[in-house]
Amino acid sequence: MTRTAPPLVADERATYTALLDYLRATIELKVEGLSDDDATRAVLPSKLTTAAGVVKHVRWMEHHWFEVVLAGRESRAPYTMEDPDADWRIEPGETLAGLLADYRRQCETSREILGDLDQVVPFRGDREVSARWVLAHVVEETGRHAGQLDVVRELLDGATGD
Repeated sequence: MTRTAPPLVADERATYTALLDYLRATIELKVEGLSDDDATRAVLPSKLTTAAGVVKHVRWMEHHWFEVVLAGRESRAPYTMEDPDADWRIEPGETLAGLLADYRRQCETSREILGDLDQVVPFRGDREVSARWVLAHVVEETGRHAGQLDVVRELLDGATGD
């Protein structure tokens, strides 16, 4: 996986979308070379934070913020009020390769949806949220989960790096 460094000088949209793409590539880089067994092995007390689980979660996080919130589409996410962690749990038949393919497709859909950063949409009842805020939030959340993968990967096999 090759990451492209974000430009040091660019407009707001180019800066934040490049940062997000850099972090998306970091997610992929952090799981590169893992077997399905290692990718689904829990190394933290929560037992939910596996390498594959992080990939699955960031896919559904993007789905929520771009497709559901910005585009107003119905959620297809696996989680429910009764099972809020389903987007972290690896189900029988799910593979790291399949989860990465789903994540790549979701990222492409997110890129297609993101329009004018000044777009404002209804949010959770009587509030509103801008596309600018959604983009910044997804950058922040993807970065946080890339950091989780740093820890998970080091505990799995000692691999470190940026």
